[in-house]
Amino acid sequence: MPAVYALWLWTTHLYCEYESRLSPRTARAQSNSANYIFVVASGFLCDPGDSGSCPAVAKSENGESYEISGAGTFDAQKKSIKAAGTFNRRSANGSVIETGAWTASDLVSFGSCGIAPTALMQKGSPFGHLQIVPKHLPLGLRPLPTGGLAVFRILLISLSGTTKTAMLRVNCALGEVPRERTVEGIRLTVEGNRTEFSEEVSGHVIFLSTRSEISEPPKPRPMLDTPETNQLPSN
Repeated sequence: MPAVYALWLWTTHLYCEYESRLSPRTARAQSNSANYIFVVASGFLCDPGDSGSCPAVAKSENGESYEISGAGTFDAQKKSIKAAGTFNRRSANGSVIETGAWTASDLVSFGSCGIAPTALMQKGSPFGHLQIVPKHLPLGLRPLPTGGLAVFRILLISLSGTTKTAMLRVNCALGEVPRERTVEGIRLTVEGNRTEFSEEVSGHVIFLSTRSEISEPPKPRPMLDTPETNQLPSN
């Protein structure tokens, strides 16, 4: 129980870190980094009027499912990651078999589909009309919604004390999305028994790039005053 409580505190810390990265000072300091923030069916992605927004659900062929929520940050170049969240495992009839917390240990891979700057504001967007990025920030300093596919190695820690290693696949269908990756959501492979939860049932996910993949047009340089070439020198 203390371990799960500690993970809850860590998850809260990650949300606070996420909020701090949206501040102008922090965004400016990190504008040249390769960092990403990611959110899985939690926080601002949850819509009280849409039961399918949170948590993210992945189902296996036998009808069992995992419900995942969480958030974190990762560096795509250094393959470093810091993330945590909660999970429920349900039987085919919907009964809760297992519940607990998860932490990410490795970033296995990440492929970006490009940025989608207006994704959060578009009519009909699953994220509604939320404004999570300050409008006064220059374009090059704003954390930008980004599509992509990430694979994380995570540790599932149940309240019963058992632990399992799993591969969590997070797909955000924004940007230039390949045809085979148009379904947003998660998949989970539990290592050991190799159980595949490969059906993305529901849940919103998003990546936010804290390094701009586009830049603002350069400002024209001011013209320097130069002496006229046809002016005769004075005696």
